[in-house]
Amino acid sequence: MSKLDELMKASRGIAAESMGAGRAPVGAPMHGASPPAAAATPDRLQGVVRSKSAAEIPLAKIGPDPDQPREEFDPEALRRLADSLRTRGQLQPIRVRWDEARSQYVIVCGERRWRAAEMAGLQTMSCVIMDGPISPGDLLALQMIENLLREDLKPVEQARAFKALMDRHGWSTRQVAQELAITQSNVVRALALLELPEVVQEQIEQGALPPATAYEVSKVEDPDEQAGLAARVVSEGMSRAETVEAVRETKERTTGGQGRGASEGRKITSRVFRGTTGKVSVELRKGTGDEAIVALLREVLGQAEARLAPEGQAAA
Repeated sequence: MSKLDELMKASRGIAAESMGAGRAPVGAPMHGASPPAAAATPDRLQGVVRSKSAAEIPLAKIGPDPDQPREEFDPEALRRLADSLRTRGQLQPIRVRWDEARSQYVIVCGERRWRAAEMAGLQTMSCVIMDGPISPGDLLALQMIENLLREDLKPVEQARAFKALMDRHGWSTRQVAQELAITQSNVVRALALLELPEVVQEQIEQGALPPATAYEVSKVEDPDEQAGLAARVVSEGMSRAETVEAVRETKERTTGGQGRGASEGRKITSRVFRGTTGKVSVELRKGTGDEAIVALLREVLGQAEARLAPEGQAAA
């Protein structure tokens, strides 16, 4: 069981405890006491338990987590939630932990509800308190899961959070996918957005450029070419398929731009592979397809391994 799995299990235990798991129901006899008559417990209290994990906490004693991966909150959505809280009350508790250094409860999950509660003028909030130490990396993972389940994170926010998890834990894209129960391709495509120019990232965050289309744009090497192509995609309303074709044309133009005679009669195929520490560009001048790419990568890997071998071993 991974560290995050243990943390999630403990967190679920807190939630279960707040629902009364493992505790005597209201009206149950104390240890050693004779059980009361059945009529002593009204129907309305049978099966009802008191929670010791949930608490009503003043809003003034609750604060946001500065490392929360979600950075933007839609004002209109907050206003609607505030109206709901004002009218119907809080339907779901938020999750908090006590921060001794800050002398306040820090929000683990539920910052949007807390912000809306402030707008609604509420004095307290129902909270489930998480006890025990929690590392920044595990806290981020919990917040990521919460936001992913609610689809609250914007694409670039999500990518930054993936990158932060990888940096703090030394995780690969595969490990991030495994811990968060998502596909590795989702992680790889998200991280590619961080390599795009800031102007392109802003278009993604504003919703003008779909993340899947932006991922295709990221396959172009030059940042200026990326920005220009992204602007064209947005202005012309190009589909993802049209963007794929435009990327192909751009790459052919840039890789074959050293003279027609140099590339005449041979087709150049370029691919970019991204890993946790960088990216590898593959340019095929002989052969096409994945098999040719794998063969080339194996050949280059052999050359790199030979450079790492001791001199005597290399000479042998």
